[in-house]
Amino acid sequence: MATTTQEGLLERDEHTLGVRHTMLVLVSPRAVFARVEDTGAYGWALVMLLGLFVLIGYAQVHTGLIDADVDRQTEQKRAKIEEAQGNLIDRVQLRDRMEKITKEGEFHRLIMRLLVIGVSPAFMLASFLFIASVLYAVVALTGRKPEYHSLMSICVYSGFIELVGYLLRFAMMLYYRTTEVHTSLAALGTPGEPSVWAAIDPFRIWFWVLVAIGLTVTRQLSRRMAVVSCSLMCLLTLGARVALEYALK
Repeated sequence: MATTTQEGLLERDEHTLGVRHTMLVLVSPRAVFARVEDTGAYGWALVMLLGLFVLIGYAQVHTGLIDADVDRQTEQKRAKIEEAQGNLIDRVQLRDRMEKITKEGEFHRLIMRLLVIGVSPAFMLASFLFIASVLYAVVALTGRKPEYHSLMSICVYSGFIELVGYLLRFAMMLYYRTTEVHTSLAALGTPGEPSVWAAIDPFRIWFWVLVAIGLTVTRQLSRRMAVVSCSLMCLLTLGARVALEYALK
């Protein structure tokens, strides 16, 4: 009786999704998503994913690349002000404007540090919760039984492709010694100007491809419905990124 129970537990463990499957999703997503169950087994994978984002963000700050870029941008602004208005205003006003630019640079430095260390992981978690909730509603509307934990598992394990993209961008930052690097098609746009191309990132598209595969394998949605739903959500997120980029300019 005890032996049978142990064998059952071992067999269940072999088919349970775990941290060891996080990288396997990149090469064999169907095999990984076939293990998805409506449980919170994705918890440790989620903790590891968010933890790695925090560590990479901390490493990015520790390298001094953010400080160097902010200092360079601040100096460029100071030079433009001095060149354009240096002869038009008195030295006191010029000094005040220079101090204001310096303070803005310090504030921007702080915001960038908070962004890469804390805001990015928090935004990723919020996006998983939002996507899983939207997909839950879509599954319910199709007449199937939605499984929230299964949908979260799909989002979390698909999210590891975002980690690969983040690592690649970090490696590019170290190589080029600047934070102004992209894995998107931003190079096709005008430098310094917002562009639709900047939102088209293969890693983001790959994320939605993995989500669609997960929805199909777990039978939460039919193949056709999964492709349509993920395509629409992908386009909406790309549009939101473009709108945000134009709004910040």
